[in-house]
Amino acid sequence: MGYQFGAVLAFAIMAILFALVVLILGRFLRPRFPSEDKLSIYECGERPIGSAWYNFNPRFYLVALAFIVFEVDIALTFPVVVVYASWIKKGTGWVAFVELILFTAVLLVGLAWAWAHGDLEWIKKLSRTSASADHQADEGTRDKAPVSLSA
Repeated sequence: MGYQFGAVLAFAIMAILFALVVLILGRFLRPRFPSEDKLSIYECGERPIGSAWYNFNPRFYLVALAFIVFEVDIALTFPVVVVYASWIKKGTGWVAFVELILFTAVLLVGLAWAWAHGDLEWIKKLSRTSASADHQADEGTRDKAPVSLSA
């Protein structure tokens, strides 16, 4: 038992030493020619223009989140599917089947809700009721003269 732990410890020490030696050697052997362009912020090969503080489209994050949720579904379902045949032999296969169906059904209901509300659309359109209410509110304030408090 101790020998196996010693082998793992030796392997871990060698891995750490290898990484440190490569990093230290690279620091001394690589060419260094600093310049204004190299010291500027690098963003996908483009020169930075303006401030970095601006609003991103949140649609990317919503679609990515939906993707991750269903990836987790696959990651959690796959091990159950692998041992499902042995659970059927034991007589507990129906429990696993019901759990998988309920788990997937909850995710599908969430997907249907997001889809119905247009949260998966890349460019979300405003509904007629909210757009017309905003338009009426804008026109109502545009026609009125400014109020003066010094009368």
